Amino acid sequence: MRKKKKSLTEVSALGQYIPMSVHKARRVIDQIRGRSYKETLMILELMPYRACYPILKIIYSAAANAKHNKGFEKEDLLVWKAEVNKGPTRKKLKPRARGRSYLLKKPTCHISVVLKDISYYEAYQTLYTREKYLPSNFRLKSSGAIWDKK
Repeated sequence: MRKKKKSLTEVSALGQYIPMSVHKARRVIDQIRGRSYKETLMILELMPYRACYPILKIIYSAAANAKHNKGFEKEDLLVWKAEVNKGPTRKKLKPRARGRSYLLKKPTCHISVVLKDISYYEAYQTLYTREKYLPSNFRLKSSGAIWDKK
């Protein structure tokens, strides 16, 4: 297994063994991917799903990691990657009539969130992407925002 190279602008948080279906968590994660930190908090606080609370805690944890470990400002953070993976299924036996038992399957999931600091990219665009310094074949074409792709 290859070790991932750590980026200078990324911080992450991981929540494991969360007692919830993967599909229910993905429904919420798909809404916040690519949004800013403040916008993500507003969306998660107003959505009516049960999956919002553990995801909100993971987003808070990733932002606290960014502030404490790397000194990033929370206003400059962007939800860069957010994914939900299937965890192990807990199995319980429930007693039923006539001495029989019924298997209850409780699904779990692992949620990982990566936040990226976009202030470095804004500084990069102002310093190094001036049109007069770049050759004609290296000109960058962008709509102005990093998170436009969807």
